[in-house]
Formats: sequence, C-alpha cells, structure tokens
Amino acid sequence: MNILPNGIRNWYLNLIQPVINLFIKQKLNPNWFTTLGLIISIVAAYFFATGHHRIGGIIFLFAGTLDIIDGKVARASNRVTKFGALYDSTLDRYAEMFILFGMVYYYAHLKDFYLGHFDLSLLGAVAASVALGGSIMVSYIRARAEGLGLSCSVGLMQRPERIVYLAFSAIVHRYALFVVLILIAVLANFTAVQRIIHVRNQTIGNNDLSKR
Repeated sequence: MNILPNGIRNWYLNLIQPVINLFIKQKLNPNWFTTLGLIISIVAAYFFATGHHRIGGIIFLFAGTLDIIDGKVARASNRVTKFGALYDSTLDRYAEMFILFGMVYYYAHLKDFYLGHFDLSLLGAVAASVALGGSIMVSYIRARAEGLGLSCSVGLMQRPERIVYLAFSAIVHRYALFVVLILIAVLANFTAVQRIIHVRNQTIGNNDLSKR
C-alpha cells in the first residue's frame, strides 16, 4: 500500500517512455543518469537552502525522473549489474540527504516564518531532520531485509512518494512544503516500522533469519 495513486504513476511513466526509448537506442550507460541525477539534486538542494522552493521543486522532479530513467534503461539494455544497483541506491540516498539538508539549512536560518505568534522555523528544521532519518531507515531496512533473502517493498511513504510530495508541495507554497515535511517525518518513520513488522511476520518461526 502507498499514498501515490497508480494512475499518476502510470500516466507519468507513459509520458516519459519515448525519452526512455531514445536513450535505450543510443545505448547510453545507465550510471550516467544516476550520476547526473545526484548532481541535479545538489543543485536543487541549493535552491531549497536559499529559499527558492519553486525552482528547487522543479529541479528535484527532474532529478527524480532521471532516477526512473536509469533503472529502465539498465533493464531494457540488459545492463543490470550488482555494482549498478549499489551505485544507484547509494547515490539516491546522497541525493535525498542533500535535499533535506538544504531544507534544514533553510529553516535554521529563517527569521520570518510564523503562524500567529508561533515561530515555525525550528519545527521545520526538526521535521526536515526527522524526515531525513526516516527516509534513510526506510531504505536501510529494505536493503537489510533483501540481504537476508526477504521481500520488503511495503509502506506508505516510499522514495517515489517522498520525491513527488516534496517537489510538488515546494512548487505550490512554502507552507505546503512545511506541512509535507511534517507528513514525511511522521510517515517515513511509520513506513520503517511497517517494514520491520513485515520482516518480522516473514521470519516468525525461523530462528536462523532472526539472528544477527
């Protein structure tokens, strides 16, 4: 279960499919897209950190699109490798780290973000930090589970959801971004708990898998 409707996923995948087909024909290395995605995410993080959220959101969406493209190009061109999977996963984590660090920086230096008399800047910085921790744990738990030979692609707030909601809320308004950051901070960590329970349910009665 997730909170990004399949209709939206499929619509966007169909939209970018001609571009993916072009890259496949050109026989481009999928790791190039992975690297470019990280570089563009760093650029997006700069715009988030400096308060240019709409620009940052648009750029982050583009970086997320490259993350889709690299996997599809790798599979279609039969270039799926263990190193490629590790490289993609590692750079994805760095990309998300830079984005959320940019938001922490923005809120930590924000002076005019109030709801009535309540200063929201500290809460924004905390939410971005907690969202970062939750996002990393969601990915770590899946990697650890799959290393044990278990499936773990479950949860409400997985990476595609985080990218879409962060980017679009940034484009809409800074208060929308603030609300979504709190949502991700809660739901990313909730997803981590979901994955722990999911793995636990698969290992009940199997003491070998339960050992570290």
